[in-house]
Amino acid sequence: MQALPSPLQQLINSLARLPGIGRKTATRLAFHLLNSSDEESKELSEAITRVKHEVRLCNNCFNFSELELCTICNDKNRNAAVICVVEDSQNILMLEKTNEFRGLYHVLGGVISPLDGIGPEELRIKELLGRLENIDEIILALTPSTEGEATSIYLARLLKPQGVKVTRLARGIPLGSSLEFVDEVTLGKALQTRNEI
Repeated sequence: MQALPSPLQQLINSLARLPGIGRKTATRLAFHLLNSSDEESKELSEAITRVKHEVRLCNNCFNFSELELCTICNDKNRNAAVICVVEDSQNILMLEKTNEFRGLYHVLGGVISPLDGIGPEELRIKELLGRLENIDEIILALTPSTEGEATSIYLARLLKPQGVKVTRLARGIPLGSSLEFVDEVTLGKALQTRNEI
């Protein structure tokens, strides 16, 4: 088999390090980029450079922003008395797509994971505690994993004594799912958090 030119191999290796991109996809993307016009390649290169130089963290919630405050924190129509705590900015995108939440956010920067060397000190918990003035409710919207659950419990223990209502997203069976395909833990949570109709 013919060896690939070094720059092409380096591009494949770089693309393969991206999350969700395997070796085959990285190779396909590299060949697409190689065969694309100079204008397309330049546009992609400039977009990557711009995002690395022009996007920063919001001074308030730590979402990505071009300015000191992100568009959500700058929106005077949002309910500033409710903060939804998420792991990363991608979670904000998902929640915003629902058009159900009109409060503010706080990006923790991960969850407590001792096996990965991430303790409470590595997260933006201190900054969250500094935002509690005039806050009525904190919604914990963390991944329903062991680490997410541990982080939620840790945060609830810190926040409740501050006189803030602490809630979390409901857990249970997704709409349109069949009970036969739902795991026991999810089904158990659905039973625990059932609502009256």
